[in-house]
Amino acid sequence: MQDVPYFCPNCRSNRVKFSFIRQVSQDVMKDAISGEITEQSEEGLLDELVQVRCRVCQFTGDEMRFIKQAEREPRIVTQTEPVYK
Repeated sequence: MQDVPYFCPNCRSNRVKFSFIRQVSQDVMKDAISGEITEQSEEGLLDELVQVRCRVCQFTGDEMRFIKQAEREPRIVTQTEPVYK
């Protein structure tokens, strides 16, 4: 997870609501007859790659897709001066 802006490449409206998805792996051995788990290992992080899900349209993809979309269409901050009369 990087501290850079994201932008959903699918719905192209979301820049703020995302979920991070990480995959974990756990080795198990099961009894062939009963299906009961006889051995299991500790859960381990499968890889460092993070999947990102847009919480608006539910699109899930590689983190780099969201980063690259934000780079292609950057959000420009504009300064406004309110006028009160």
